Amino acid sequence: MAHPVRQGQPGLPAKILSMAGALLVAGAAHGADAALARFFDEFAAQWMRGNPNQAIATRYFAGAEQDALERSLTPESSAWRDARAELARRGLEELGGLDAARWNDAERVSADLLRWQLERVVEGRRFEDYGFPFEQNGGVNVRVPNALIVVHPMATQRDAENYVARLGQVGERLDEALADARALAAKGRIPPAFIVRATLAQMRQFAATPVAENPLVTKLPAAQAKLRARAEDIVRGEVLPRWNAVIAFLEALQPRATEDAGLWRFAGGDEAYRYHLKRYTTTALGADEIHAIGLREVARIEAEMDAILKGLGRATGTLNERIDALERELRYPHDDAGRAAIMADIERLMRDAEARLPALFERLPKAPVTARPYPRFREANAAASYTPAAPDGSRAAMFQMPLRPGRMTKYGLRTLVYHETVPGHHLQIALEMENEAQPRFRRARAFGFISAFGEGWALYAEKLADEAGWYEGDPVGRLGELDAQLFRARRLVADTGLHAKHWTREQAIAYGFEVSEVERYVMNPGQACAYMLGELKILELRERVRKALGDKFSLKDFHTLVLDTGTVPLELLERRVEAYIARPASTSQDPRSATKGRSS
Repeated sequence: MAHPVRQGQPGLPAKILSMAGALLVAGAAHGADAALARFFDEFAAQWMRGNPNQAIATRYFAGAEQDALERSLTPESSAWRDARAELARRGLEELGGLDAARWNDAERVSADLLRWQLERVVEGRRFEDYGFPFEQNGGVNVRVPNALIVVHPMATQRDAENYVARLGQVGERLDEALADARALAAKGRIPPAFIVRATLAQMRQFAATPVAENPLVTKLPAAQAKLRARAEDIVRGEVLPRWNAVIAFLEALQPRATEDAGLWRFAGGDEAYRYHLKRYTTTALGADEIHAIGLREVARIEAEMDAILKGLGRATGTLNERIDALERELRYPHDDAGRAAIMADIERLMRDAEARLPALFERLPKAPVTARPYPRFREANAAASYTPAAPDGSRAAMFQMPLRPGRMTKYGLRTLVYHETVPGHHLQIALEMENEAQPRFRRARAFGFISAFGEGWALYAEKLADEAGWYEGDPVGRLGELDAQLFRARRLVADTGLHAKHWTREQAIAYGFEVSEVERYVMNPGQACAYMLGELKILELRERVRKALGDKFSLKDFHTLVLDTGTVPLELLERRVEAYIARPASTSQDPRSATKGRSS
């Protein structure tokens, strides 16, 4: 189990405070500020207590406290989100009251990271009404089943009992989300008609599954007959009636929905989109700038792909037509044998990639990563995804693959595996979770994921595999890697097109995306822009270090520098790289030295 965090002792007498001050001075002399460390621990613990789903995913506490949380589902109400924003405001005030002059460089990075994340929570509360509680990719209808089916531990009898306790709260969570949805609909804040249709299709499939075969029931081991029977009763008597009430609400909402796709359709939508771009890209780039970067990268990558295709004798037709033909030729059969074959190939690719890592990285993660398909009810809308391991080892990291016909192809599969597992998400996230030098809130990602860093790293990892020769002798695999880069470059164009330039859903599909991708961008504005902008920044910083160090440049050291920095906004990563470059020659070869010493 995870170790418990330290508890604070507010209101200490002056004499004790004076003694504590002396201890803080001693701690600072050794390069650590005890007051800041205590704040990190105590505030993060308070934050995690308010989000049981996150505490369960990270096994954040221990003993009775963790057990109590593992019998709870995080609320889905507007009141809960208000409380989170208020807690973030208080955290910013407390952080601002600490003595920043005492912090070393590493502590300053962690403090600046936390400040950035809390500011986004506070700022973002204004814009949550531009989303909707029920949608096909990240709505309550997806989050709640995922928290139970994928994340909840199931190693012990108590895990199973806690699971059933949480299952009994699903109805309440659906009621909370439905109340919010009704309030938003009353203000005219409703999703596009095509999103309502996609969400209804997904929810109807879930509801049509026989109760005994429902994934909320089959999560429990077959040997747990009594608990399975209780789970069936809950799903039949509590979950499905509420689920069907949501379906009825969405059906009634359909006549009011339009086909307009972007945030521009709402008053204040342009401001909301600026917030999401800043939140996801961690930059000040506007929609027009990002759109232009996307067009530039699309042209560059398409030219490279065209040359490879012509070298393979595929010179006729548009680039999209030639790629589509290749993708179809490499499809697995859409049957049980094909499903088994693609999952076996994913397993083989993951293990081959793991064997190649030591040539590029000093440290490798201890946590294992496994792969499995999405539940059938999510196949039509889900994107391939990564779920981190539980820090206590009770659950391996998980790569989930949607096995719908359009995704069941060998074309691009290698690159997808590299992105989601190693050297992509799993390498970066697992190493961060295992990095004892970082404050615990960072290892647990207590305040969220920063897409520009995490997705930027995963896209960089795809390119790194090509640079390292992993595609040697495999031009079709190399095409898949370039296609993944093209995909992210086109995202810059399509996301900004949808939300700032009045693109229609059909325009985005015609630009080269499957329907589920476009619908994802519609409901998660700005997130798709994080990938390539993050990758471009990492590549820019790598080149900056290479030029500064010349023949002393080490790729392994650069990777250690970036990965040891951990998840941060891009401006903080850039600051860390500049500090590394500025180190005296005697220390600049040690990437960890960028965190040593004190700020001036």
